[in-house]
Amino acid sequence: MTGMQADMRAQSRLGAAFARLRGALGAVVLFSLVINILMLTGPLFMMQIYDRVLASRSIPTLIALAGLAAGLYAFFGLLEALRSRVLHRVGRGLDASLSQACFAAELMVPLRAGPQGERATPVRDLERLRQFVGSQGPVAIFDLPWLPLYLLVIFSFHVLLGAVAACGAAILVVLMLVNELSTRKLSRAMAERQAKRSAFAEMGRQNTESVAAMGMLPHLQQRWGRLSAEHHEAANRVADRGALFSSLTKTFRFVMQSGILAAGAYLAIENAISPGAMIASSIIMSRALAPVELAVSHWQGFLAARQSLRRLRLLVDRPDAPQAATALPAPQHRLDVSGLGVVPPGLRVPTLQGVRFALEAGDGLGVIGPSASGKSTLARALVGVWPAAQGEIRLDGATPDQWPRDVFGRFIGYLPQSVELFDGTVAENIARFDPEASSEAILAAARLAGVHDMILALPDGYDTRIGEGGAVLSAGQRQRVGLARALYGQPFLVVLDEPNSNLDADGETALTAAISAMREAGSIVVVVAHRPSALKALDKVVMIGNGRQQAFGPKDEVLRNATVQRNPEPGGLAVVSQG
Repeated sequence: MTGMQADMRAQSRLGAAFARLRGALGAVVLFSLVINILMLTGPLFMMQIYDRVLASRSIPTLIALAGLAAGLYAFFGLLEALRSRVLHRVGRGLDASLSQACFAAELMVPLRAGPQGERATPVRDLERLRQFVGSQGPVAIFDLPWLPLYLLVIFSFHVLLGAVAACGAAILVVLMLVNELSTRKLSRAMAERQAKRSAFAEMGRQNTESVAAMGMLPHLQQRWGRLSAEHHEAANRVADRGALFSSLTKTFRFVMQSGILAAGAYLAIENAISPGAMIASSIIMSRALAPVELAVSHWQGFLAARQSLRRLRLLVDRPDAPQAATALPAPQHRLDVSGLGVVPPGLRVPTLQGVRFALEAGDGLGVIGPSASGKSTLARALVGVWPAAQGEIRLDGATPDQWPRDVFGRFIGYLPQSVELFDGTVAENIARFDPEASSEAILAAARLAGVHDMILALPDGYDTRIGEGGAVLSAGQRQRVGLARALYGQPFLVVLDEPNSNLDADGETALTAAISAMREAGSIVVVVAHRPSALKALDKVVMIGNGRQQAFGPKDEVLRNATVQRNPEPGGLAVVSQG
């Protein structure tokens, strides 16, 4: 194995997770072997009863055989319990190994795949995989390979009995394959409709205030009804197909069990086999085909687990970016943007290109331009949320990927347009949920953002739990807490996307003071702005229009030469072009 192959194997999260469970899976295989051998206890015991005990009328022989059978059954039950426990722990082991990676993928997949990725749910896929591993589905998979063992035992009784059993097993396997081929597309269609239905419900929940205020509920209920009908129709087709094959499999197994009994009776009449062998072959035949029937009954779970595993391979089992062997120092001096072009995730056409500017420590840059011109795209690219498709961004000469992502994040302060906070305390949100955050650093960020007094006025101050999404705070309060989070740790590059959209006069004054303080401390501050008040503490401006850079330079010079159109909102502006 070459070094590159070793690295690829080491970087495969799913492969590493299964490798750690190799011993447990090996134990399951061993248990399955012994369990399937012990499954012969019943038919062989019955054959001995018919052929030996009844013929000899020996009570001691009966007691000895019964005691031996009881001991073997007890051992069988112990191994069955152990196998179930091990499979359950294999599922838990997969969850423990992949849980954090799936959570990271859940958060990051929209940045990789765009709007299409919002329906991807790696956490749910992992849970579905864990549930299947802990169910009876894998038991059928582990028992199926021992089908030839039972056929060989039946062949040992008589070739005709073995031929009947082999034909029955072949037909059942064909039914299982036909079931797989006929339900694959139906299951995929059902999963797509279910995802679409769930996404619509989540979208409605996120916009509940608008729905209630504008009387949209009846119309959305109608849309929900149509989506539900499509989902239920697809689910019914899958259920009907599964029920059909499950019924066919069970019925055919009963037919084969009776058929081999009839063949055995014929052979017994011809004195080719004993009556005990006739009964034993029927029971063994039933046991041999039981895993096939079990597999068909759990086929939907198997398909769902397989689809989940395939998605996890795409979203989670990705090689990590190689980390630089040399740790770089924190940037302190310069930001260079040269020929930057950005293609949003899920699209193929760049929405921003040709951006070029340089900033020194302490500079403040305003990003202005009309709506949908690419301003927020530039903000996302600067903080590394969206990668550069063209050109590059460098901090002190190094590209962002030369630092580990968590290390690079310490140099960045980012306040997006839509401020999302997490269920936790105000202090935890400001500290970015860093478990080692000091109270001094949290208070410093809050004071710098001008929110210290506002936080103290909350019921429990910094320990106030804000609820999911910051529900207990107003929009302006969430934005100011988000600003404190962006300033936590004195980051070198601070990017604020319309940071005053929900602020009152006091909030805007605090924002201006925070920007000035960060610049004086040596940070580079970039502000995407619609209101001119957000540009007060900045000294440079870059103007974006139609996805391209129109101008860059000192604030007064760029604004003096720009054609400005006032927004309907008080004090708003949108730069249309460079004069």
